[in-house]
Amino acid sequence: MRHVALTVNGTRHELELEPRELLVYVLRERLGLTGTSVGCDTSSCGACTVLLNGESVKSCTLLGVQADGAQITTIEGLASDGELHPVQQAFHDNHALQCGFCTPGMVMAAVSLIEHGEATDEGAIRMGLEGNLCRCTGYHNIVLAVEQAAGVMGKAS
Repeated sequence: MRHVALTVNGTRHELELEPRELLVYVLRERLGLTGTSVGCDTSSCGACTVLLNGESVKSCTLLGVQADGAQITTIEGLASDGELHPVQQAFHDNHALQCGFCTPGMVMAAVSLIEHGEATDEGAIRMGLEGNLCRCTGYHNIVLAVEQAAGVMGKAS
């Protein structure tokens, strides 16, 4: 067991973790943050995407002990004072979800893409989200949502 301190959605957590525990399961099972989906456990689908120190990562390929000292943001940490984050609102406005399974990971990847100034046009958005799979929407409305959110967040080209 290893002692690990994580700050998740602004709250510090000190945990004793086995070195083999994946971050996605630490978030879901240890901290009760079930908004992060478990999809493939191989980093192929992106459903488990979270922000680690502001960077988009797939939490199924990161060990919990590797996140020691990190700032982690999950889908539960985006909304503020009952108001949706601009990316969440844009997904709603543009009907950019259907079943919702991929949505948390897709939203987190979009936040990172926008924050890093990489949501410059449709092609860049599609390329930036290529590691996140959606089996329902066909991506068109997801791209529209990211474009809208980038504009609202002042990160559009």
